[in-house]
Amino acid sequence: MAKQDRAIRTRQTILSAAAKVFEKHGYQAATITEILAEAGVTKGALYFHFQSKGELAQGVLSEQDQRLTVPDRPCKTQQVVDVIMLHAHRLQTDPMVRAGVRLSLDQQAQDLDRSGPFLNWSQIMRGLLEKAQAQGELLPHVAPHETSDVLVGSFAGIQAMSQALSNYQDLDERVRSLLRHLLPSVILASVLASVDLSQTRGRTVFTELTETPAKKTNTPAGQNPSSGPGTDRPRHLTP
Repeated sequence: MAKQDRAIRTRQTILSAAAKVFEKHGYQAATITEILAEAGVTKGALYFHFQSKGELAQGVLSEQDQRLTVPDRPCKTQQVVDVIMLHAHRLQTDPMVRAGVRLSLDQQAQDLDRSGPFLNWSQIMRGLLEKAQAQGELLPHVAPHETSDVLVGSFAGIQAMSQALSNYQDLDERVRSLLRHLLPSVILASVLASVDLSQTRGRTVFTELTETPAKKTNTPAGQNPSSGPGTDRPRHLTP
């Protein structure tokens, strides 16, 4: 068990180091030598877990996916908002997420499968929107499979703009503006009036996830836990 725990910690150390290097230099310019120096591990330890730079990059992309988790909400529109705004908050605070996003959008990474994060996030959004539709939260014309792609693609553009203009400092504000423009064409006004779209929502959800982990069950967005504070009703604040 001790060896297994040590191996898990070593793997995470390598991934964290790779994330910093990929974020700083991009996929093509990043080198195994730099990642080794950042991680402070031997070449043998690195290659035990990852056979190539490509595998390291895929590991970072997969790790980013694991951070798309929020507590379950009775209002699925609120859960959609929480997934998006939590991701925005983590882009500002989590090097692993920033590296994953940079890799996802890196058009020079020709030998890297960058489709995973887009497909995964779109699937999560679609699942939540389908549940929102079943609960009568959506406008009649909405097709969840289309709307999910629009939300994911729009966020990708907004975050890229924020990164270029302010290094993500204004991302919360830009994402809130995006949702205020898009959601009225998707969600019933009576539902939207009770959804928390405050600029600090991402930080609020992050705090909820990290401060009392023993008291809640965190599941991938769109899945229903059997119990836990994720079933609490969202705060009723006007957008």
